[in-house]
Amino acid sequence: MSVSKDVLKQCIINKQHEVDEAVIVYRQVEFEDNGNYVIVGVRHTGKSYLLYQRVKQLQAKGLGWDEMLFVDFEDERLAEFQTEDFNSLLEAHLELYGKKPVVFLDEVQNIDHWDKFVRRLADANYRVYVTGSNAKMLSKEVATTLGGRFFIYDVYPYSLKEYLAAQQVELSEHWEYDTIQRSEVKRHLNNYFYYGGLPEILLFKNKRAMLSSLYQKIYLGDICARNSIKSDRVMSILIKKMAESVKQPLSFNRLKNVIVATGSSISAPTTVDYVGYAADSWLILPIENEIGKLTEKESQKKYYFIDNGLLNLFLINPETSLLENMVAVELCRRYGKDNVYFLNAEKEIDFVVPNEKLAIQASYSINDDATKTRQIAPLVKYRKKHPDWQCLLITYDEEDSLDDIPVVPVWKWLLKKFDISRYS
Repeated sequence: MSVSKDVLKQCIINKQHEVDEAVIVYRQVEFEDNGNYVIVGVRHTGKSYLLYQRVKQLQAKGLGWDEMLFVDFEDERLAEFQTEDFNSLLEAHLELYGKKPVVFLDEVQNIDHWDKFVRRLADANYRVYVTGSNAKMLSKEVATTLGGRFFIYDVYPYSLKEYLAAQQVELSEHWEYDTIQRSEVKRHLNNYFYYGGLPEILLFKNKRAMLSSLYQKIYLGDICARNSIKSDRVMSILIKKMAESVKQPLSFNRLKNVIVATGSSISAPTTVDYVGYAADSWLILPIENEIGKLTEKESQKKYYFIDNGLLNLFLINPETSLLENMVAVELCRRYGKDNVYFLNAEKEIDFVVPNEKLAIQASYSINDDATKTRQIAPLVKYRKKHPDWQCLLITYDEEDSLDDIPVVPVWKWLLKKFDISRYS
């Protein structure tokens, strides 16, 4: 059943008013004027607001709504939208304004053959911006269809710097030495640490309840319904196990055995599929062992959560896991998730980024001697073999230099406010 042009026009006009009234926290994204974009990330991570940001940038350059077409496929009036309706969108805008628009398609992943439509637009020299909540949007098949005509941009929850900006925290030069401003940053860090950086969550006092509601939407909609999972209990157990084991490498067989031990039945291939579904929804970030054999890389991974607030829903005494998860997400944000690994050799190093010659341990606290030794020793050994690498130990709020390894508070690292020379 197709959507009428009158309904399409209503959706187009209504969305214009919504975008015009939106208050934007600008993020550091530089769009190419002649580029087409596919923007992907977990639900409520700010993909739509990136499109709003781009619209406002184009408006500042003189474009009006007569030259822009913005469609939100989460609009319930488009629930019956079919592939053949794509062309009706262009016709509806042409009937309204008579001009060729820049096209924005928000959360388009559920519409069949969306990729072929946007490729056709690109071939016809339209500028196109597309968002979606499913990593399958970037599958080899879709990439082949798009034919290298689109930039791919991964959207993460707010960085700490963006989080502070959203909270209207203005930091002066050398603020890290100002007792009042440093205390304000640490206060906000505490909320960011436990409740994460999903933009919409900041608007609510009962953040945990909103995070739980969002998780259910991701779990039941983006994972179970989208992939026709019959036993959502099995999927729930698998996600919970990954959360509880976020710091440890997990094999597919280990996950399967945990589920079987609860009295549920699941095969190894189905376990692999279910983990893939969680990754496709952007709920988790799989990270490989940098030196593992090919089979180990594929079967022994660490699974981090895209946001600390979502991870914290599953944990008791969560601090050590949340600290490491926070570092993992920031590394993926800075360097790309395909460039971040863990190192499981004689002694484990939490993270290595070979392209940056960077090795990092993450430990909430190193107050006791046993923890100090356990965390520092692998870095000291690694640095001897790789003297040109930067090795760091990141804690929640402790600062030191141990065997010439900098111990850096996470807030300084997140905000790039540490001088490596002072730890020498």
